[in-house]
Amino acid sequence: MQFRRNPGYVPALALAAHPFQGLAIAAGTALAAVLAGRALREVGVVFVAVLLGRLTYGWLNDVADRHRDIAVERPDKPLAREWVDPGSLTFATAVVVCFVVPLSITTGVVSGIAHLLSVVAAWTYNTRLKTTPLSFLPWAVSFGLLPAYLSYGGWGGDFEGSPPTWPVTLLAALLGVCVHFIDALPDLVVDNRNKLRSLPLVVALRTGAARLLVITSVVTAATVAGLAVAGLTVGLTQ
Repeated sequence: MQFRRNPGYVPALALAAHPFQGLAIAAGTALAAVLAGRALREVGVVFVAVLLGRLTYGWLNDVADRHRDIAVERPDKPLAREWVDPGSLTFATAVVVCFVVPLSITTGVVSGIAHLLSVVAAWTYNTRLKTTPLSFLPWAVSFGLLPAYLSYGGWGGDFEGSPPTWPVTLLAALLGVCVHFIDALPDLVVDNRNKLRSLPLVVALRTGAARLLVITSVVTAATVAGLAVAGLTVGLTQ
């Protein structure tokens, strides 16, 4: 969604958080929690915790990309359009983190630590890593930790649950890489103008954007199918 005029402080703040991506990831994780047999209250906590964690990633991403977005005159970036300022986004991040920490720990210490590490891994994408072919690593680590967040989950327990199975963990990490490619596809031209060399751009320069879209779609569908099969066969927990 793009705005020609300043939509106001609160809508701009929400837009800068990459809300649709956050909602999709939170909903997917919550669905996995349902399929894993987690209680309804735990599913609700998982959804809110993952959503808030992803919102902080979106804000920090826009802060990190501010000068690049201004240089190419991105119309869909509130920070580049000066609808909000960097201080507001970093302050919003700090406030939301104060909720993410206790929400994560609510379902268990080990579970909470796994989710908090997933959030921190997502933040690291906003460093120099995103400009290199290693840009996939934060996404792989962040998504790869989500099965542990679910498998160790309980309700206020210290060490509830068991470790996640390796097939589910590896497929979740691969899904993170797929989401990275999906997220990068609309920005390939802009990233090339900014002289970035993320893994999706490096691959696109060799295959072409259209072919990369097809490959990404097929691999993503196969990965989701693989997660479903793994969940039904080897299961989430060891």
